[in-house]
Amino acid sequence: MVRVRTAGPGRARALVPEGSLSPGDGSTSADTSSSDGELAGSGDARERILDAAEDLFAADGFDATPTSRIARRAAVAKGLLFYYFPRKMDLLRTLFRERLPVHPLSTVVGIAVEGDVSGSLVRLADRIGLTGRHSQVLSAILFREASTHPDVREHLGALHTALMDVTEEVLDAASPRALDRGRRRAAAGTFVAVLMHEANFHRFDGPVPDLGATAEIVSGGLLA
Repeated sequence: MVRVRTAGPGRARALVPEGSLSPGDGSTSADTSSSDGELAGSGDARERILDAAEDLFAADGFDATPTSRIARRAAVAKGLLFYYFPRKMDLLRTLFRERLPVHPLSTVVGIAVEGDVSGSLVRLADRIGLTGRHSQVLSAILFREASTHPDVREHLGALHTALMDVTEEVLDAASPRALDRGRRRAAAGTFVAVLMHEANFHRFDGPVPDLGATAEIVSGGLLA
């Protein structure tokens, strides 16, 4: 399942451009401390910034959300925000990279069960978790911003490719016989399309596709 990956202070250093102030420099500039004295290098502050950006981007859109609002929501100084994320786009990239990764699974063990193709597809959808709380919010941002921001569009394409690959892997492992490559690809494409449609449709609080029924249809057609 796609889950929030909490990053500690050590990981935050990688986001500081070469030559920028880092926690190891021993500097305590007021520009990188919050109103309550929180200093750069606090992983908690970084996570609050990401939480605030996620909520505001989802509610108001990326372009309409100034970094000053994100800093206020996160209760940090604006300088601390820029310490971690020199550009606003770095916030968006980090949200997708850490909270909606393009490689959601490293193994299909426990998901793919030989002879149970439809059940394996349902377990795959559950494990990926595109409709979990964080994934729902980020999916809303992803689908809305993809048309205007190339970086977002690239992430959406990479996510689709990764979902296709893992779905084909599950189909191969669950099928009781060797699958035709073209039919397997078409079956994976159908299931992934519905899976991503479900994630997108949650934005509108309307009826969502029945993934269980979709899995049965895909399985029946593939094995016919």
